[in-house]
Formats: sequence, structure tokens, C-alpha cells
Amino acid sequence: MGSFLSNLVGGSSPAEDSASSSEDSRVTSFHSSARWQLHFNSIKDTSKLLVIDFSASWCGPCRFIEPAIHAMAARFTDVDFAKIDVDELSDVSQEFGVQAMPTFVLLKNGKEVDRVVGAKKDELEKKVEKYRSL
Repeated sequence: MGSFLSNLVGGSSPAEDSASSSEDSRVTSFHSSARWQLHFNSIKDTSKLLVIDFSASWCGPCRFIEPAIHAMAARFTDVDFAKIDVDELSDVSQEFGVQAMPTFVLLKNGKEVDRVVGAKKDELEKKVEKYRSL
């Protein structure tokens, strides 16, 4: 029951890893700057598209678009999807100049190629489609 209450109020359980991805999702959530940096370093020299979802647990539009992000991750298996909570990893959010939620930053070869600010599913989908094959 303790973990249920912790999850309900937004806490994390001690067993929770620093980077987690649920079994049915291809979106990796990062809860540690060090873990994020390791992931970023491992992918920055590849041409694989990385979509970073900067969101917050209290953000209504972030929660609204989340199922669409998971659907995109399942559809675009050649794209890497990452989720970063701006309150947990404010240093990473600042590094990318995130000022509103949700913000989706699209990276290729470690460099930003585009971004979408707001819960604009169609715009994000078009940009993912465009950059994944470049």
C-alpha cells in the first residue's frame, strides 16, 4: 500500500531505477542526470533520431499527449524516445532551454534539428516522420 500511496502522490519507490522503461513502451524515462548523460553520449554520434519529451507530472497537456507519444514510439521503432521531468532534471531542461511544457526536442547526431512546444501531436508526428529518414 505504501508504494501505491507514493505513486499516487508522485513519490518514487526505492526499487525504481534511474532510467526506466515499462515493458509495453519504447519511451525511456530518465530520473538521473548521470544516467541521461550516459544515454545521450551513447546516441549522439549516431544518425538515429532522438525525441526528448520534456514534461512535468503536474502538467495537464503533458498527461493528455502521453498516450500519443507512446503510440508514436511503438510506430517509429527506428526512433529513440526519451522522457525527462523538468522538475527532476532541471539542469537538463535548462541545458536545452526548455521554458514551457510539454516541449519536444528532436536531435540527430547530438544536435537539435527541430522542436515542438505544446501538446501538438500532428506537428510532432510530421516532424518525426521528416527527420527519421534524413
